[in-house]
Amino acid sequence: MALHRRMHILHLSSVMVVVVTILLGTPTPTTAQSLLPPQLALHDCPDHCGNLTIPYPFGIGDGCYLDRRFEITCNISTQPPTAFFMRGNVEITSISLYDGEVQIRQFAASDCYDAHGNPTETNSPELSVPPPYTISETKNVFVAVGCDTYAFFKGYRGEEKYTTGCMSICDNLGNAIDQRDTCSGVGCCQTKIPGGLKNQTVTLGSFYNYTKERDISRCSYAFLVQEGEFNFKYTSLRELNKKAQVPEILDWKIENGTELCNIAAKNDSTFACKANSFCHNRTSGSICRCLPGYEGNPYLPDGCQDIDECKAPDYCGNGTCINTPGGHYCQCPIGYKYGDLDKKSCIKDNGRAKLGLLLIISIGASGGFLLLLSGSSWIYWGMQRRKFLKLKEKYFKENGGLLLQQKIASQGGSVETTKIFRAEELEKATNNYHESRILGEGGYGIVYKGILAADNNKVVAIKKSKICVPTQKEQFVNELIVLSQINHRNVVRLLGCCLESEVPLLVYEFVAHGTLFEHIHGKKRKGSSFSLELRLKIAAETAGALAYLHSSALMQIIHRDVKTTNILLEENYTAKVSDFGASRLIPLDQAQLATLVQGTFGYLDPEYFLTNQLTDKSDVFSFGVVLMELLTSKRALAFDRPEAERNLASFFVCLMKEDRLNEILDDDILNERNIETLKTVANLAKRCVRLKGEDRPTMKEVAMELEGMRITEKHAWGKAEIFSEETECLLGPVNSDAYPVDVRADCGPSTGTAIGYDSMQIQFTPYDDGR
Repeated sequence: MALHRRMHILHLSSVMVVVVTILLGTPTPTTAQSLLPPQLALHDCPDHCGNLTIPYPFGIGDGCYLDRRFEITCNISTQPPTAFFMRGNVEITSISLYDGEVQIRQFAASDCYDAHGNPTETNSPELSVPPPYTISETKNVFVAVGCDTYAFFKGYRGEEKYTTGCMSICDNLGNAIDQRDTCSGVGCCQTKIPGGLKNQTVTLGSFYNYTKERDISRCSYAFLVQEGEFNFKYTSLRELNKKAQVPEILDWKIENGTELCNIAAKNDSTFACKANSFCHNRTSGSICRCLPGYEGNPYLPDGCQDIDECKAPDYCGNGTCINTPGGHYCQCPIGYKYGDLDKKSCIKDNGRAKLGLLLIISIGASGGFLLLLSGSSWIYWGMQRRKFLKLKEKYFKENGGLLLQQKIASQGGSVETTKIFRAEELEKATNNYHESRILGEGGYGIVYKGILAADNNKVVAIKKSKICVPTQKEQFVNELIVLSQINHRNVVRLLGCCLESEVPLLVYEFVAHGTLFEHIHGKKRKGSSFSLELRLKIAAETAGALAYLHSSALMQIIHRDVKTTNILLEENYTAKVSDFGASRLIPLDQAQLATLVQGTFGYLDPEYFLTNQLTDKSDVFSFGVVLMELLTSKRALAFDRPEAERNLASFFVCLMKEDRLNEILDDDILNERNIETLKTVANLAKRCVRLKGEDRPTMKEVAMELEGMRITEKHAWGKAEIFSEETECLLGPVNSDAYPVDVRADCGPSTGTAIGYDSMQIQFTPYDDGR
C-alpha cells in the first residue's frame, strides 16, 4: 500500500509538470522516437514530388488535399520532378506544417542599359498570392543590387496599398565590397516589408541610365528573398540575370473553422485540427499543432500519435520509465528522487540514502524497532513531500499561476514560451543574484546578467520581480502575456520563465550595449560619436517596433512606458524595445481602454492623464518626447533646469513657435548641411506631442516618415527632384496641412503634466528607473 501511495504521488508530480508546460509554452519537438513513422498524406495519396515532401492539407490529385487552394501539381518531365501550386504557376520547394510556411522560388526583376543609356532589358515579375497565403514579413527581406539603382516593392492588404523600397549607389564594385556592411546602400541595399500582403510587384529605375559608371555591369536587379539566403559579393552583379530565381517564404493558414480558435468545438467534423491537436493562433492566421507528448500531422484524423518517451535512451536514469498518453513518469528506487524537470530523470537523494542506511542498521537491532523506524520514516517522507508540493503550489499561486491560466483562457491559448527554467539553474547563472550582476532596476523588478552554464555559457538577462509589491503578480503575468504575442527584430525576445521560486522570474535575450538613455545622457555619452544618421536609425527602428505592436500583432499592444531607458541597443546600435510590465492588450474591436493611469513623468500623455482612456496615441506622445531627446540630448524632465525649461516637451514646442529651435538642438549634430532634416524631424516630434490624441499621427505614419528622412540624410542628393510618385509614397508627407500645429498660448513656466491632480488615483514609474 505504501509503495502504491508513493507511485501515486510521483504520478501527480509528473502531471503537474505537464500541466504547467501546456499552460506556459508551445511544445518543442522531443528527441524520443515514435514506434511508427508519422503519416503525412491521406491514405493512398502520394506524399512526395521529387525531393519535396507533401503533407496533408496539401496534396496531389483529387481527394488528396483539403481544398483547391492546397492543390499541388507535380511536373514529372523535369529531373528531379518539380512541384507547383496556385494552379501551376509558382514553384514550391519546401512545406512546413509546424510553422505554417512554404518556400517558393521567384524571378528577380531586372533593368539593363547599353553604353549610351538606352534600355535593353526590363523585367518586372509580379506575384499574386490568394488566400490562405500571405507574404511573410519576418522571414523575407527586399534587396536591390546595382550601382545606379532605386527599387520599389508594392503590395496590397485588402484594398490598402503599401510601398517600400531602397536605393543603391556606387562608383565601382570595389567600393561596394570594401564597405563594412556589404548591403548598406553602396552597391546593394535592403529593407523589410509590411506584414499580411497578398501580392507583390517589384519595379526598378536608374537615376543616370548607367551612363556615369565605369567597369561595372549596366544592369540593376531587385527581388524579395528569404532572409539569409542572399549574400552580396563582388560577382553578384555579373551572376544575376533575368532568369535568376531566389527563395521566398509565404505564410499559410487553415481558414475552415480555425479562424475562430476560441469557439471551435473538437467534436465538429469541419474543425481542421484533429485528435490530440490544438488550434494555434498567429499574427498571419491560425494553424494546427500536436499537443505536448504527441507528434505527427495534426490535420489527419489519427495524425498526432503518442510519443513513447521510454523508448529514448537513459530516460529516468536508473529508475523505471512508465509511458502514459501524452507523457510519462519515473518510478525511482530508494535513495533517489524524481527531481530533474528538464531530463525527466531520477537523481540521487542523499537524505533518503541516509534514511535507508539507518533502516538497515535498525533491522539488525530489533524487529520491533525496525517497524517503528520504517513507519516513522515513511510518515516523515510523506509529510516532507506534501510540504514541498504545497510550497510549490503556494509559489505557483503567489506568482500568478491562477491569473495566468485565466489570461491564457481569455487569449485562446496563444501564449508561447521557449523554456521553463528551474530556480536552481537561474540562481547559479546569476551567482545567487549577486549585486555585481545587476544590469538595471525598474518599477517592477531588478534585471540581472546571467550566464547559463548548461547552454554553452549563453549570456541572458533575468528579470526578478520585487518582493512585497502589491501589483507584482499582475505585472509579471501581464508582461508574459504581452511578450508571447510579439515576434519582431526590434523587440527584446523572451526566452522563458520560472514560477517555482519565491518571486517570479522572466528570462530575456541579453542586449549588450546598454540603454539609449546611457548613450544620450549617461556614462556612455562621453567620447562617443552619436551622429544624426545613427539617431535617425534608432528612432526609425523604435517607431517600426511600436507600429508593429499597434497594428501588426494578434491583438493591439499599447506599451504605456515608452522612454529612452526602455530602448536597448545592440553592439551594432540596433534598437530593442523592452520592459512590457506596464503594457496592455486591447481587443481589435476596441479603440481605447479605461485603465489606471501609469507611466513616467516627462513622457506621460496629458490626455490619458486627464481621461484615464488609454489609446495607441499615448505611445505616440511618449515617442515624440524620445525624438526630442535624440535631437537635443536633454532629459525629458529635469528639476535642475530653470522652471520654464524643466519639461522638455513644452519647452521644445515653445522654442519652435518662436523660431528659436537652434538654441536647443545638440551641437554635435547641428550643421548647415542637415538643418532642414533637423527641422523636419523636430516638426514630426511636435506633431507627436499635440494635446489631443486625434491630432497626432499614428506610429505607422511616424515610422514611414522617419525611414524617408533616413534615406534623405544618407544621400544628400536625394532632395533633388528626381523621385517618382512611388518615391513620394515611400518617404511620406513632411509638412502636411493634415497636421495643424498646436502650441501653448504662452511659453511661461511649466513643471509638467503633474500639476493640480493630486486627488487622482495614479500609479507612476519614477523617472530614473529603467531596465
